[in-house]
Amino acid sequence: MTDASAGSGRILVVDDDPRIRQMLTRYFEDEGYSITAVPDGGGLRRSLQSAVFDIILLDLMLPGGEDGLSLAREIRLTSDIPIIMLTGRDDVVDKIVGLEVGADDYIAKPFHLREVLARLKTVLRRRRPPVPVAAPAPGNGVLRFEGWSLDPGRRQLLDGSGAEVPLTTGEFDMLLVLARQPGRVFTREMLMDLTRARNWDAYDRTIDSQIARLRRKIEPDLRNPTLIKSVRGVGYVFTGRAVG
Repeated sequence: MTDASAGSGRILVVDDDPRIRQMLTRYFEDEGYSITAVPDGGGLRRSLQSAVFDIILLDLMLPGGEDGLSLAREIRLTSDIPIIMLTGRDDVVDKIVGLEVGADDYIAKPFHLREVLARLKTVLRRRRPPVPVAAPAPGNGVLRFEGWSLDPGRRQLLDGSGAEVPLTTGEFDMLLVLARQPGRVFTREMLMDLTRARNWDAYDRTIDSQIARLRRKIEPDLRNPTLIKSVRGVGYVFTGRAVG
């Protein structure tokens, strides 16, 4: 990932309003960024297939039956690219849902361009490339628990039938850190350091959002998690029983 403070990097803007696309394009190009601006989900998918971006500015309300929340959820199935949601509504529920599906920040329209730039730089600083999770000690290989198999070497998670469950890089690293030390309580700060090496911000709830997405993929009952449990006021603990 590029250095956010250096005014460089590739930004993908997804907004159906041509005036906003033009305004953001001109402003960020003047700041030294490379911009691709598209009006809808189709343009977003084509852009992600043809280029690598550092961050996405994604409008909540889009034409064609797709909104920003559904697109953010789709992106998070395969990618940890930072996402800042843009919306004309300042609705708390929308903000919460946006963060839960994987957005890193949320900016209501109308916005000041300097604020968008400052928030973008902050998100990029937090989303520096993750440091590699420490290699397992000799003798440790595939982690097996509750019918699941987690293979650090191949970076694969298999369910009880042997089918692979796709995880993003961040989700895999999070599960690996937790599963290697079952019963240990990890604070959010510890998980931030071990999986992403970000600068910690007391208001950042990225860890909570990532745990929520991971639970949706591995927990049989989201209302009563049995693999990753919350420790009130502290963080999370892995409680899956190891096999073999």
